[in-house]
Amino acid sequence: MVWLNIKAQLTQIVALERDALHIYAAVLIQSAVSLMIRRPLSHPLPWLAVLLAALVNEWADLTFEIWPEGDRDRQWTESAHDLVNTIVLPTVLLLLARYAPALFVNRGEAG
Repeated sequence: MVWLNIKAQLTQIVALERDALHIYAAVLIQSAVSLMIRRPLSHPLPWLAVLLAALVNEWADLTFEIWPEGDRDRQWTESAHDLVNTIVLPTVLLLLARYAPALFVNRGEAG
């Protein structure tokens, strides 16, 4: 599948581990969707976009990656790990933006 080749090439180009790419991609998607729909990070839609992208990515991995016989359980475990790894930081950003918005506001106070 083309998507798997793109991911493999991207990993080599940026010289980052897949876990790091999941985190960076998640924050990039959340930020981009927030800007495109002109809603703050406290709005659930940017977070939902990350969740949808992560689910589609993991579906593609589970569907098209070829694993040796008997490693299907490990594949599911790694997929769950990737999903959690991808969604944790966007969830933290959503919750902080929603329940502690003062952390994101510059009040102009010298400190």
